[in-house]
Amino acid sequence: MPRENIILACGECKQRNYTDTKNKRLHPDRVEYKKYCRFCHKHTPHKETR
Repeated sequence: MPRENIILACGECKQRNYTDTKNKRLHPDRVEYKKYCRFCHKHTPHKETR
């Protein structure tokens, strides 16, 4: 199964807030989404962690 679980961390406070899945064969590089951080109380870029 090519889809793997990833963890998204806030770009500002570095808290690990979200989990998601992605197809690593089609998207081998790290993803970045703009999501709401409940610790910063605003929308911030969330990057994939390893």
